[in-house]
Amino acid sequence: MTTWTSGELNLIAKADELEMAPRRGNGTLRRPVPIWVVLDGDELYVRSFRGTGGGWWRTARTTHEGHIRSGSVDKDVTFVEVTDSETNDRIDTAYRTKYGRFGDAYVNPMVAARSTTLRLLPR
Repeated sequence: MTTWTSGELNLIAKADELEMAPRRGNGTLRRPVPIWVVLDGDELYVRSFRGTGGGWWRTARTTHEGHIRSGSVDKDVTFVEVTDSETNDRIDTAYRTKYGRFGDAYVNPMVAARSTTLRLLPR
């Protein structure tokens, strides 16, 4: 299994956003959209601000593959759905800590979107 380098983790974790382009069923990439990303330990996580209605998230959940870009990091990734409460509790805290400066109107939907949590694995 491929893992993130410490340099990649640092670059992505410092960035406010990453560009997410999930792979469609026909193999093409969706147009990239900017999304928030958080770090927990040595793992990167994303959620859909629009919850399960988010188009990028529905595609990512279907194919489990895509591409991300953040700073100088440009990688194909695998999406792994996260359902356990303990991990999601830590991700809630990570979103509040990293993005709290943007206010509750933005952070609360991300915390409420626990069912859309995806772990990013480099390919």
